[in-house]
Amino acid sequence: MSDDWRKLLSRSILHPGDLPTTLISDADRLAGVIGAFPMKVNPYVLSVIQGAGDPIARQVLPHPDELADADRSLDPLAEECQSPAPQVIHRYPHRVVLLVSDQCAVHCRFCMRKRRVAGGGQVSSEAVHQGLQYIRERSDINEVILSGGDPLMLGDRSLIAILKAVRAIAHIRVLRIHTRMPSVLPQRVTPSLAGQLAAFQPLYINIHFNHPAELTPAAISACRRLADAGIALGSQTVLLKGINDTPEVLHRLLDTLLANRVRPYYIHQVDPVPGTSHFRVPLNEGLRIMNALRGKLSGLAMPHFMVDLPGGGGKTALLPECVEERGHPQWRIRNWQGELFKYPCH
Repeated sequence: MSDDWRKLLSRSILHPGDLPTTLISDADRLAGVIGAFPMKVNPYVLSVIQGAGDPIARQVLPHPDELADADRSLDPLAEECQSPAPQVIHRYPHRVVLLVSDQCAVHCRFCMRKRRVAGGGQVSSEAVHQGLQYIRERSDINEVILSGGDPLMLGDRSLIAILKAVRAIAHIRVLRIHTRMPSVLPQRVTPSLAGQLAAFQPLYINIHFNHPAELTPAAISACRRLADAGIALGSQTVLLKGINDTPEVLHRLLDTLLANRVRPYYIHQVDPVPGTSHFRVPLNEGLRIMNALRGKLSGLAMPHFMVDLPGGGGKTALLPECVEERGHPQWRIRNWQGELFKYPCH
């Protein structure tokens, strides 16, 4: 397979009829599905898929179930209402998201920004400039998250120019990049890119991994290349029904990530955008899974279970209930094995 990430992207499959028949048996019935949200599968991802029902295929191949909830809001988190400048989402007091790309290397069927990614257009440099100007004028902002789409869809020159512009703002202390590239197109993480990113430390990169099958030698190599450059790596995972909704699968994923210098950060509940009902895991089940992971994973590998509240309410951590009774002078607290202990409340 080519190491040229741009060539690989140019060979992406955009129509179900071009997929092997072992993966899609009746492409015609998916016309409405890809009309609502286009398909995009690059050759690297296709090479990782082992069959129609495997965990990678279920994330990226269109399915008729996506039409079951087509009337849902495309922006349930009200991001557009919290956008005071082009390409900026300003939900929390001291940090903003700067959307620098509307493109991705693959179209995940559960994408929470389908409304932007579906068009596949370029974000104009003028729009990014206006977003940067807003950040410059707000001295109360100290953290910027580059997101999209996927920021690493930009060429090196464009990406580095944006990073330089952000770093030149005196009141910005924390700089993050959110990307899926190491898991879906690891060829993008070239030695040259890693070396250039090293100049922007402290720089934090959060990588989207959902299943152990994504941790191929190429993906692990991409993560190591970034870590060797001194970049702090975290991971974000979406809890997906039938894909990673067991303690065993998540344990393998999170443990392997930590062993490769990627610290698990968040496990997200699927956001309620159209086409995602069949991916959603009940909240009680999500809490049960998180509780089953407690005590079995290293504390360093234990992520937060997050929901993004509709209407712009923001991210909130859901925690297994450990406190059984708030008494005086002691509380009754349940440990990871379900055993009750008394603990002084002072």
